Formats: sequence, C-alpha cells, structure tokens
Amino acid sequence: MATLEIDSLTKSYGSVRALRGTSFDVRAGEIFGFVGSNGAGKTTTMRIVLGVLAADAGEVRWDGRPIDADARRRIGYMPEERGLYPRMPVGDQLTYLARLHGLSAGAARDAMTRWTDTLGVAERRGDEVQKLSLGNQQRVQLAAALAHDPDALVLDEPFSGLDPVAVDVMSDVLRDRADAGVPVVFSSHQLDLVERLCDRVGIIRDGEMVAVGTIAELRRTETERWVVDGPPGASWIGAVPGARAVSLEGSRTVVELAPGSRAGDAPGGEQAVLHAALAAGPVHEFAVVRPSLTELYRDVVSSAGADGAAARTETKEEVPA
Repeated sequence: MATLEIDSLTKSYGSVRALRGTSFDVRAGEIFGFVGSNGAGKTTTMRIVLGVLAADAGEVRWDGRPIDADARRRIGYMPEERGLYPRMPVGDQLTYLARLHGLSAGAARDAMTRWTDTLGVAERRGDEVQKLSLGNQQRVQLAAALAHDPDALVLDEPFSGLDPVAVDVMSDVLRDRADAGVPVVFSSHQLDLVERLCDRVGIIRDGEMVAVGTIAELRRTETERWVVDGPPGASWIGAVPGARAVSLEGSRTVVELAPGSRAGDAPGGEQAVLHAALAAGPVHEFAVVRPSLTELYRDVVSSAGADGAAARTETKEEVPA
C-alpha cells in the first residue's frame, strides 16, 4: 500500500480562505485522525482529495505521484452528509455501488453480503435506506465505502450518530483495514475516540494544520507536571528549585516543573520532587500528568484570535451552489 500525501492545499470561497497551505500525509497501515472545529477546513480537504473540489493551489499525491481519476476510484469515501439513495433497498444499493467501482455482479453481491454481515445490518438488506435509523444508515454508508476493497479510506465523521456498540464495530473495521496496510483518515469531534483509535492526529484551525503527530508527541509540553499523593500541604515543594504547586486537593498535589528541570537527578528534576515529598512523609502515588487530546485541542483552538474566528465561520464548508 502507498501513502496519501496532502501538500500545501489552498482553497477560497470568494473572500473566505478555507485552506491555507494545508499539508499532512496518511501512511500505509495507519489510522490518521483529522480534527478541528466546524468550518476549519476538514471537509474541504477531503473533497479535494476525492476530486469533488479543485484546489486553488497545492497537490494531492498517491504513491508519490499526483493523484488521478484511476487512483481516486481506489479510495473508499464516506461523506458526512448521507450519500445514499433513500428509496433504494440496502442490498441492491450496495451491489450497485460496488459495480460502479468495477466489480462483477457476483463479486459485488459477495461484497454486499460480507459487509452487511460485518457491520450488523444483514437483516436490513431488503429495507429502504430511509426506513433505517441514522446509526444503521451510517453503517450502510461505511459498507458502501468498503465494498470495492479500497486501497485507502477517507471518512468524514463516520462515528456520528452511532451507539457505543456500533462505535466498537466500526473501530474494529477501521483497525482491521489499517492492519491490512490501508491508509485510513477520518474526521471526528469525538476526541476521546480519536485518542484511543488513531496512530497519528492532525489538528486543523482556520485552514492551517497547527499540530500533527502521535498522541504521545502531541502530549509533550514545555513544562512537566507530576501528581504526588502523599504528604499534606505544599510547603515541601519549596525545597525543589523550579517547582510549583498547580493544584492541591487533600493529599494530592499537582507539581509543575519549569522547562529544563526534567533531567532525572538534576536539581529541580522529577527525582528531586519525589525525594522532597518522601522527606515530608509517605508517598502513595507519583505519576506524570499529561494533557488529554481534548485539552490539547481546546488550547490550540482557543489560541485563535476571536476576530479571526469570527471572520472565518465557513457555514460548515458548504460548496457554493
């Protein structure tokens, strides 16, 4: 499998700059979480990858070459808006869509059967899509993206409207596809799910990628915090250069170390914090505190100026009619 590369995409809708040099890649065998607020540029980026929109500048590459129509046919795409025929039965529709991707009639029927079984909608094959719940419609839409055994998956809010069981089923399917070498990129506002499922994450704000990396990489901060459950009060922290108490609740104290104080045995390092705490009394817990993806996301998004955010409310990235 190859890598999907998004390189310096720019796109404007009139005076609104939807994308501003957006760049990232999705590697073979990884799940990439694409997160950002409504109007940040996620859907615009995905539509450019699929050829639904043309970029003003920049390039999408597949396997190191500019993506073309043939390569796009090998991508499984799941739009945020329902892209299914509401009055067409599920089984007929999935078979039809698979045939549009070049599968024979028999292979298309086999794919339909496989994916409706896997995604738990086998009993609804004869039902019209419009008669399904939103969650089951979402399952059918994923089946449509998977039916032609794509080389890459581009999914816009695939977990929207799903119950916890369906989330687990879809998560397992995406991990299975990634384990088979397929690059998978999906957008979501469910940051706890993104943190749990994704190999790497990209955060987009106002059309610009402001952070890309593994969860561990993104959670690294200039200052380091440690939770100490042990001696009451915080007076013992004064013995540690470069340390301060961030919060104090009962016997639990969160201590922040200034930049440059991380080295294990250096003055002001975490070992100095532990030694000072032990000198003041028994310690029951000593652990590093890392920000969650949700906290990181809030920090990144809130760092945008209020004027800039107001000027770039993109009406949810709708393509002008």
